[in-house]
Amino acid sequence: MAETFTHSTYLSPYTWRYGTDAMRRVWSLEHQRLIWRRVWVALAEAQSEAGLVTQAQIDDLRAHQHDVDIPRAHEFEAELKHDLMAEVRTYAEQCGVGGGVIHLGATSMDIEDNADVIRIREACDLVIAALSDVLRLLADRIEAHAGTVCIGFTHLQPAEPTTVGYRLAFTAQDLLADYQNLWTIRDNLQGKGLKGAVGTAASYNQLLAGHSMTARDLEARVLDKLDLKAFTVAHQTYSRRQDFNVVNGLANIALALHKFAFDLRLLQSPVFGEWAEPFGANQVGSSAMPFKRNPVNAENMDSLARLVAAFPRVMWDNAANSLLERTLDDSGNRRSVLPEAFLITDELLKRAKRLINGFNMDERAIQHNLSVYGVFAATERLLMEAVRQGGDRQHLHEVIREHSMGAWAAIHRGEPNPLVQLLVEDERLLALLDDENIRHFLNADDYVGDAPARSLEVVAAIRDVV
Repeated sequence: MAETFTHSTYLSPYTWRYGTDAMRRVWSLEHQRLIWRRVWVALAEAQSEAGLVTQAQIDDLRAHQHDVDIPRAHEFEAELKHDLMAEVRTYAEQCGVGGGVIHLGATSMDIEDNADVIRIREACDLVIAALSDVLRLLADRIEAHAGTVCIGFTHLQPAEPTTVGYRLAFTAQDLLADYQNLWTIRDNLQGKGLKGAVGTAASYNQLLAGHSMTARDLEARVLDKLDLKAFTVAHQTYSRRQDFNVVNGLANIALALHKFAFDLRLLQSPVFGEWAEPFGANQVGSSAMPFKRNPVNAENMDSLARLVAAFPRVMWDNAANSLLERTLDDSGNRRSVLPEAFLITDELLKRAKRLINGFNMDERAIQHNLSVYGVFAATERLLMEAVRQGGDRQHLHEVIREHSMGAWAAIHRGEPNPLVQLLVEDERLLALLDDENIRHFLNADDYVGDAPARSLEVVAAIRDVV
């Protein structure tokens, strides 16, 4: 099997464009084979305690444990049509003394499933570290802008004011939950253990017949060497439900980052104009329109996040359709879905760090939108105070609604917002509040409730955990 992976043939974008080198290393073929060999050595070491393998054989296996030879393994695979057995042959060919005991008593998934869990755990560690960085950056931004008032939007229409910090705290709160969830998933990962072809460990019981060591003892020794826990019950594979839980955990992270990126895209639109991605001095926004400053990082994040959102369904099918003791229809897609789910999440977090650390806020645009639309939100405040002064809630609601509709019409005609003046001149309101008080209660600049305090609570929660 000749290696011809150049730019003249198809390469996955995750080979070089998306993700980090560290994550690519985890999911590399070489790293996979190194972990397989680590499992085989651990198995042989445990079997030596039962007298099945000699010290000389173990020394030979250890001496060549890191001599992975992918081209040679592919030569064997071209003939055998079985990648794990091709690696067994490659390893055995290198080990003149110990080669004959490699894979003794094992089935392929005793090696592959345990190795996959080790890789998943390593990949989780990388994601957790990157997510920690994102959360710390968010905490700094939230703290800096907990009290920066801006107009809120519901249904993409101006609503009551909020703060920039509170808006970011929403994302941070979700990501903190995802961080804690991924730690739980990571700490509860379990391998298949050593249970043979259908999970009964019959081959190991036969191999150990007459020895004081049981199949369970052997499994425990190997797992200890690999720093793994194992499912009590497995078939030929561990339950693929675990893969679903892992990928679903990544999809949750993608969900929170998708919303953050989408919100940034909206706020970068000139209609809002409040936030903007960092933009390099020589960066090109459009090949046709030189004036464009497109939110390309946020758009890329949303594009990639959709893929992660789709992956849990594939993992669900793998678990639900693993018939009886095992079918092989999970194998092909796991080679793609598991590494891609991690690499995409890796890329999302990398871009999120860039955006959170560098996005620009236009204070003038924030203040402009607040001044234009904030008065509409402040009418609720005015309504509450007018009722407190003895007014009829339903009657006053209709008064304010009539003037608000007229003000919207004026804004749509390109005129300044006339709502304050309309309300100040209304005798029905003046009967309850004087001119100065009406103007006071129509100022929305501090009408944000306890948003600043709650924002800082999220900051404290992040710094307590991360």
